[in-house]
Amino acid sequence: MAETDWTTYHLEERVVIVTGASSGIGRAIAESAAEEGARVALAARRVEQLEEVAQSCRQRGGEALVVPTDVSEESDCEALVEETVEAFGGIDVLVNNAGLTMRAPFEEIEDLEIFEKIMRVNYLGAVYCTHYALSHLKLREGLIVGISSLTGKAGVPTRTAYAASKHAMQGFFDSLRVELRDSGTDVLVISPGYVETPIREKALGPDAEPRGESPEERDLDAMSLEACTERIMDAIHGREREVIMTLKG
Repeated sequence: MAETDWTTYHLEERVVIVTGASSGIGRAIAESAAEEGARVALAARRVEQLEEVAQSCRQRGGEALVVPTDVSEESDCEALVEETVEAFGGIDVLVNNAGLTMRAPFEEIEDLEIFEKIMRVNYLGAVYCTHYALSHLKLREGLIVGISSLTGKAGVPTRTAYAASKHAMQGFFDSLRVELRDSGTDVLVISPGYVETPIREKALGPDAEPRGESPEERDLDAMSLEACTERIMDAIHGREREVIMTLKG
């Protein structure tokens, strides 16, 4: 925690960027921030879905800006920050949520491109967005949020590429937090377990193509999206350092 004494970090009138905002955790965070009166920049590749989220955010009382973004492309991340600052005048919170998962034993992987794809979205996407947003965040003693995973803490079978990308994200943000300790800008890493979101339906298989959710995963004791989002928002309000979700986690 930086030296600034935050009792409760309110989001009213604050500028919040959310990547991966078209569905799941990203959409839920954006809508929750909008309910508090935030000005939300929505980033993802799917424009139609982003427009739906933007409308939902406006109905909840917030302002919303749609910025089509592929976080695996550095230029897109730079443009996201520039458009947000131009529209809203600065950045208070950056939520690095965009993510891609996979499901395949390593020895069955046919196309090693799966490692590059996942690393570019989950890890480099967070690095790119944070790099271009950092100077703006420091001006407002802002907050950087990384939506990681319990697989960023421990290895999980059939998730080698995903776990590696989340370990990289965890290491990046842990190191950055130390560098920023006297700047007034904080870093929060969120590590959920299984959450009821569409991400598993888009999991990449051994050929680096989406294979859909497995029957085994439907039987997992997943955390509800609502409970996950509530915990994330509590952590943002408290400008916490790290959240590991559930007692099992």
